[in-house]
Amino acid sequence: MTDTKEETFIGRFMVLKGSVRELWIIFGTKIMTILAYSLVNSVLVLWLSSDLKFSDTSAGFVIASWSIILTTFTVMVGSLVDAVGIRRSLIVGFGLAALARFVMAFFAIQYIAVPFGLFPLALGEALQTPVMVAAVRRFTTTKQRSIAFSVYYSMMNVGFAIAGYVVDKVRGGLGEYGHFTVPYLGIQISTYQTIILLGMLCTLPNLVLTWFAMREGVEVTDEGVKITPAVSKYQGETFTNAFLLSSRDAMADWWRIFSSLWAQPAFYRFLAFFGFVVFVRFILYHFYYTFPKFGIRELGDGAPIGQLFGTLNAVVVIILAPIVGALTQKVTAYKSVIIGTTIAALSVFLLAVPPDMFRPLADGPLGSLIAWWLNLDLAGKPLNPLFPAIVLAVFIYSIGEAFYSPRLYEYPAAIAPKGQEGSYMALSMLPYFFAKFLVGPLSGILLAAYCPAEGPRNSQMIWVWVGGMALVTPIGLLLARRYIQVREAGRD
Repeated sequence: MTDTKEETFIGRFMVLKGSVRELWIIFGTKIMTILAYSLVNSVLVLWLSSDLKFSDTSAGFVIASWSIILTTFTVMVGSLVDAVGIRRSLIVGFGLAALARFVMAFFAIQYIAVPFGLFPLALGEALQTPVMVAAVRRFTTTKQRSIAFSVYYSMMNVGFAIAGYVVDKVRGGLGEYGHFTVPYLGIQISTYQTIILLGMLCTLPNLVLTWFAMREGVEVTDEGVKITPAVSKYQGETFTNAFLLSSRDAMADWWRIFSSLWAQPAFYRFLAFFGFVVFVRFILYHFYYTFPKFGIRELGDGAPIGQLFGTLNAVVVIILAPIVGALTQKVTAYKSVIIGTTIAALSVFLLAVPPDMFRPLADGPLGSLIAWWLNLDLAGKPLNPLFPAIVLAVFIYSIGEAFYSPRLYEYPAAIAPKGQEGSYMALSMLPYFFAKFLVGPLSGILLAAYCPAEGPRNSQMIWVWVGGMALVTPIGLLLARRYIQVREAGRD
């Protein structure tokens, strides 16, 4: 009996055997995409304040402005992908992201780095994540989908784990406010610009692999694989004319597809679902934009903020996401999201209590393990009790994330009508960017009020606000379940 169950469990992971090569290309490029994204995102708020001289509050509003642009592009891109295809969308996205990161890495001037680097990066990012999610849906059968999205999410966290380690190593090697001389060019760039440059270099392999290895027009169905080769509609036209004509037709298709969404009753319930989800996503973006300054100010310059969240969170999710995905294949995405967001929201309150409550843990085996893992030079001094508080909060948050976050990718894929996957995927990203839009200025306000660079602090209040807002997600989804839950394809 045990053997049968074990074989069944292992067999759940074997459903991907024989998948089209495009699915494995997406898995591989996802690692590099997230590595590049996380390298930049981990130091974005530090780069804005240290290199471009924005205050905490001003940096927050720059991030909010970036989020507005990112949201606008994301809404447009989804239907554009349905019109022009996955391969071409990814090629443009990778190329534009590489160029934007190059500008950010070499120009520490506000009026150059922001409008010609950070803001164009928004379009590059919009042409990556929603497109890749749509690709996983298009390159899998109904039976493969849950495991494919779990593996996809694990690959994403491989990128996060590597990025957290790299960020801390570069900061440790160059110093928090050090410089690096670019070989052959002789140009000096800051520590944070160096990390952004590494992000740019990580984007280039994706561009090459997608260009040469991914086929256009591949679609996997429960009946088999279909390949519809791309045929030029504008034969005989010059490149410029063909590009303009293609853009015109793509925008017409985008408007037709996007407009049709609002006539679907299920689409409004879909939007309500993701409207509640936005509140738990505050946690992630506060870890991106609030935690770096919080960590450096509370733990000191050079604090291993990259590994404390980026690496620890990613490793836990890498291990748990495929297991949770396999064990909950028959559980609806809606129910998994309620369970996961409850765990994630409650975890934040560990940072809202006085750190001295964790002193016994800091002085015990857990503290020794943390000091060894992070290679902390304590020089005979006791470990700051905030370290075990952060580690426990991130660890428990990551357990919740393993339940809910992969399902947030799967849910729109499961309910999207055929031919509108890109539209649903793109619009499912809206709550995340709306969360980023709110967290940007809120991060600066909370840091200035409770954790300023100088003066008295009450840093625990930051996490009281964050945790309180995050609880809106599981409570709202539970209370509104009968009104907004949508039937998911292939799952009762």
